[in-house]
Amino acid sequence: MMHAPLPQRLSPLEAEPVVIDGLFGWFSPGIGRRGVILCGATGFEQLSAHRPWRALAGRIAATGCATLRFDYPGEGDSADAGAGTLAAWRDAVRRAVRFLREEPGVTEVVLVGLRLGATLAALVAEEGGVDRLVLMAPCRTGRGYLREMKLRAPAVNQLSDGTAPAEMPGRLSVGGFPIGPELAADLARIDLASATVRPAPEILILGAETDALAKRYAALGAAVTAGALPGLAQLVGNPLFSEAPEAAFAEVVAFATAGALPRPNSARAVAAPAHLAGDGWREEAARFGPGLFGIHARPTGPSTGAPTVLFIAAGLSAHSGWGRQATRMARVLAAEGVPSLRMDLAGVGDSADRPGGASPMFSADTLDDFRHALDHLEAQGASRVVLVGNCSGAYAAFQAAWRDRRVAGALLANLYCFDWHPDDDVDAVVRRTVGSAATYAALLRRGSTWRRLLKGEVGVRAIGSVLLRRGLCMAERRWKALFRPAPEGGSVARRIAAMRRRGAPLRLVYAVGDPGIPALRRHVGRTPERAARRLGAPVAIIAGTDHNLATPAAQAELVTILRDLVATVVASRP
Repeated sequence: MMHAPLPQRLSPLEAEPVVIDGLFGWFSPGIGRRGVILCGATGFEQLSAHRPWRALAGRIAATGCATLRFDYPGEGDSADAGAGTLAAWRDAVRRAVRFLREEPGVTEVVLVGLRLGATLAALVAEEGGVDRLVLMAPCRTGRGYLREMKLRAPAVNQLSDGTAPAEMPGRLSVGGFPIGPELAADLARIDLASATVRPAPEILILGAETDALAKRYAALGAAVTAGALPGLAQLVGNPLFSEAPEAAFAEVVAFATAGALPRPNSARAVAAPAHLAGDGWREEAARFGPGLFGIHARPTGPSTGAPTVLFIAAGLSAHSGWGRQATRMARVLAAEGVPSLRMDLAGVGDSADRPGGASPMFSADTLDDFRHALDHLEAQGASRVVLVGNCSGAYAAFQAAWRDRRVAGALLANLYCFDWHPDDDVDAVVRRTVGSAATYAALLRRGSTWRRLLKGEVGVRAIGSVLLRRGLCMAERRWKALFRPAPEGGSVARRIAAMRRRGAPLRLVYAVGDPGIPALRRHVGRTPERAARRLGAPVAIIAGTDHNLATPAAQAELVTILRDLVATVVASRP
C-alpha cells in the first residue's frame, strides 16, 4: 500500500556533526518515520564527490527524513581503527544502521550507496533490516573495481613529466588513497550477483552494465527499478571539476523518500558536540564566521606553547586534504603537542556556498575566510597561527600571511603564483597545473569512455597527457605582467622580508618540475642559494611525487618541514 509523501515545502533540517563509535558524520534528525543513510564512495572518488554528496543529503533531509552521511574508518575525519579493510567498512555501515534505528520515531531505513559504497550497502542489506536500497553505479564485482582503479592510478597520480610515481610492491594508490594487499584480496572475492537473498524489498539501481544485478535481485523477489546514471564521470572524476548529476539525484530523492510518513512526535534532544579521540589527540567540529566549518585537533597532554596550525586544503578538496594528508598530519602534530584547525573555505567541503556559487581558487575574497578563522582561533586562545596550504591554498595562505600579524609563519607547498590578476583564466591555470587529473576527468565526461574504462578497454597511455605549451603560456603571462600595476604590499621579496622582520618565517616546498617553480625563481631567487638567503631556509624540492604530494614519502617530508617551522616559531617567541 502506498502512502502520501511527506510535505515537500518543509524548512530544511540543518545537519549537525556527530560521532558514532569512531565514525565522523553529519546527521539531520528529520520529522518522519523514515531514515536515510548515505554510504559514499571511497578514497579519491569520495574526495571528488564530497560537495555534491553533501548536497544530496541536504535534499533528502529537506523532505523530513532523518538523514545520515559518514566517513569510513581511515577516511575523512573518522578514526583509523580498521582503516583500509573491507570488514571495517562493512561494519561502519552496520553502525550507521544501528544509529538510525535507535533514533526515536525512525521505523524504516533506506541505504543510498555510491560506487564501492553502493557495494558495501548491498552486502550489509543482505543481512536484513533495510527497507529500501539505492545503488548508484555499484561495483558488481571487486575484481572489476580493482581493474578500474589500476587504470585510473597512473592518470590521477601523474608526475609533472607525465610518468607515474613508483609504487611499493603489492600497494596500489589512487590520489593518495592506498589499496593494500588485504583489502585487494577481500575485494576480489565480491560478486553481488551471487546473492542468495534479496537485500531489500524495493531497490533502485542506476548506472551502466547493471542488467545482470537487476535480474538477480528481481529473481530473489525484490521490486527492482533500473536506469542510467548520466553524469557519473563528472561526479567522481576529480574534485576540481565535480558536478552533481541532477537528474539522477532527483530520481534518488524521489525513490528514497516516496511513501514516508511523519512521526507521531518529532521532538528530539539536542545532540552533544561531536568529539573524537585517539592516542594523544582529541578532535572537535567547529563552526565559525558566516557558515565556515573546520575540525580542531588538540593535544591531550600538557601545553607545549606551540602555535596553532591552520590547514587549508588545495583547490576544492575538503578539509581532510588530498589523500587525507591534512587529517593525518593534524593528528600526528596534536600527539606531539601542536594544536591545529583544518578548515574548508566557503564553497568547499562542508562550509557554506560562496555568493553566486563562485570558486574560491585564487579569489581575493578568501581573505575574509581567513580573517574569520583567525578571529575564531584568537577567541579560542591561539595568539600565534602557522598557515599550511598547497597550490591555490598556498596562494591564499601567502596573501593572508603577509597581511595579518596574527600569522606567525606559513608553509606553502607547490605555490603556483604569489599574486593573481583577475584577468587570468583560473580554469586554464588549473588544467595546466593538474593536467593529468583534469584531462582524465574530461575524458570521463564522455559516456563511451567511461564504459570502455569499466570494461578494461582503455589503455593507460590514452588517459591524460602532459600539456605541451606551458613555456608559451608562461611567456605570455610575463608579458602581461609588465603592464600591470605593482601589487599591494610591494614586491614579493619586500613582503617576505617584512614577514621575517616581524618573526613570521616562510617555508616553500615543491615537487620536482612543478609549474609553480618558475614563479619561485622569478620572485624569490633564481638560484637555490639566493632563494635560501631571502627565505632564511632552503626551498625543499621533493622528487618522485605529484603536484598534490600524495606519496607517503612526500607527506613524511612535509611533516618534517612543518615540525621544523613550528620549532622555529616557538624559538622566536619573545
